[in-house]
Amino acid sequence: MSTKKKQKVQEFEYKAEMKQLLNLIVHSLYTHPEIFLRELISNASDALSKVRFDQLTENKTEEDGEELKITIMLDEKERTFVIEDNGAGMSEEELITNLGTVAKSGTLGFLQALKEDQPEQGGIDANLIGQFGVGFYSVFMVTDEVTVETKADDSPGCIWRSSGEGTYTIEKIDREKQGTKISFTLKEDAGEFAEAYRVETIIRKYSNFVDFPIYLDNKRVNSITALWQRPKSELKEEEINEFYKFISVDYQEPLDYLHLSLEGVVSFKALLFLPKEAPMDMLYQQGALENHGPQLYVRKVMIQHECKELLPEYLRFVKGVVETEDLPLNVSREVVQNSPVMAKIRQILTTKIIGWFESLAEDHPEKFRQFYKAFGPVVKIGLNTDFTNREKLIELLRFESTATGEGEFTTLREYVDRMAEDQKEIYYLSGDNRQQMLSNPNLEYFRKKGIEVLLLVDPIDVFVIPSISEYDKKPLKSIEKADIDIKPEEGEEKDALSKNMIEPVLRIFKETLGDRIEDVVESQRLVSSPVTLVGGKDTMDPQIEKMLRMMKQSDAAGKKVLEVNPSHPIIKNLAGLCMLDESHPVIRKTMSQLFEGALLLEGSLESTAEFVSRMNDIIEAATKQAKT
Repeated sequence: MSTKKKQKVQEFEYKAEMKQLLNLIVHSLYTHPEIFLRELISNASDALSKVRFDQLTENKTEEDGEELKITIMLDEKERTFVIEDNGAGMSEEELITNLGTVAKSGTLGFLQALKEDQPEQGGIDANLIGQFGVGFYSVFMVTDEVTVETKADDSPGCIWRSSGEGTYTIEKIDREKQGTKISFTLKEDAGEFAEAYRVETIIRKYSNFVDFPIYLDNKRVNSITALWQRPKSELKEEEINEFYKFISVDYQEPLDYLHLSLEGVVSFKALLFLPKEAPMDMLYQQGALENHGPQLYVRKVMIQHECKELLPEYLRFVKGVVETEDLPLNVSREVVQNSPVMAKIRQILTTKIIGWFESLAEDHPEKFRQFYKAFGPVVKIGLNTDFTNREKLIELLRFESTATGEGEFTTLREYVDRMAEDQKEIYYLSGDNRQQMLSNPNLEYFRKKGIEVLLLVDPIDVFVIPSISEYDKKPLKSIEKADIDIKPEEGEEKDALSKNMIEPVLRIFKETLGDRIEDVVESQRLVSSPVTLVGGKDTMDPQIEKMLRMMKQSDAAGKKVLEVNPSHPIIKNLAGLCMLDESHPVIRKTMSQLFEGALLLEGSLESTAEFVSRMNDIIEAATKQAKT
């Protein structure tokens, strides 16, 4: 308890617009009232850092004096809150400068600049706010009056008081110890901040890594050290795992971690983690897009819990901490400035993380496989958004294929290395699952010829893979397209219908199906199926069309080309019937059934009732003929 000798009280009058300014600070700058505690602890930490710097320059240590610390005392019944530090303290002049900044002449210009800077959004320029140092005034969210008792090393003590409206006062006092004590009574609706548990939770959330002990009612509460500040060689697996669980609220240990300590154009330290599993909302829900990113620290004080500006969206699953002293911030510490420094940190982090993935793939393939299974769909989004790292991301892609087992993956490089010399294209097929794709008629030719086909089982593939266009100068082609490079199978042409025999079949197919089909052509890809549907050169992937139909945008789907297998018994039988009587009803009924059967196989048959009815008619006719 300090001994106070009353001196003359000086009263300073705020400018007329001060009340308006404080209203702006309280209601616009800060999202949550609890931020006031983060601001006060941050200010105390800054004051302690100045003392520590002086100790270092004077070759002193804390052992030479009192422990540098922050102390918080609460009285829940009286709703009082006291926070004290033994840091640098302030002189009378510094009080006016630091706590009276918003009261100096120029406040009107401050408000005017706010209005003119972003007139449409009503936003606040971060550089401007930083010049006015209004962080301390966030305390008026939770109290009506604040008392600041302080003493700098070579100055007399002072008490600063304000209700944040018309005036503030400064009174000189006798205070023995250097440092600052801030005290106030909480508003009734802010009584929660006099509860020890609530305050401890806030400290652990925002200020757990402040590099000075924080005592709450004589109990130290910030017990976790800033691991990212320590050399990687000193980190123990157990403390890394516990740290990850703390910042991620994950019950599992991380899959892997990356420790960075970089100095150069920008300097920063980082400790980043890969979770073992992806949350359910990671890929599709908007909340996952808005709320992501590592925690951002400056001088071990958390500025943003999820700083999405640090990483691109496709790396939003990466957890961890990034700390820098190079980054300019606004006073509220809630919105990071859109600065070149942030852009550079983001660029370096993205490059380092992609390199991390590459190392996992090469040195820890099983770990990479687990990572890719969980987050591969998210990483793929980067192909169409991060063109700087596009080629590296392409090398990270993994696919099942007809040459791999179920659940096993191959890369585009491995695919190309296995290609025959005469193969000029990389082939892929998309579908809901592997078994469905392996039964696709369009795969028959490739399986018989031993040509590998990538099996795209991930729904996101149909959006990103076509954008690759080519790899290693080899075009990527869907085997469900009509323009792929397929050579006729030698030695089987004698079993196929002649040109004179197949042409009437193709013509009647076109007449029967009309505008339901773009064209009907002789197939080179079919082996055991009578017909198949393929897309024209400019048509969408069937999986995309399926999604569009599910979203009731079926008009966007294009017409298909029907390919007919001239070697299949059904087609040969139809050719024989056409020679006898082109008007025979079973011809057109069978052709319609074959077409709708192809639709059924690709999952785009809209009405099954007519299909089943026609099938029953055909079966009835077949069994009747067999009976006679």
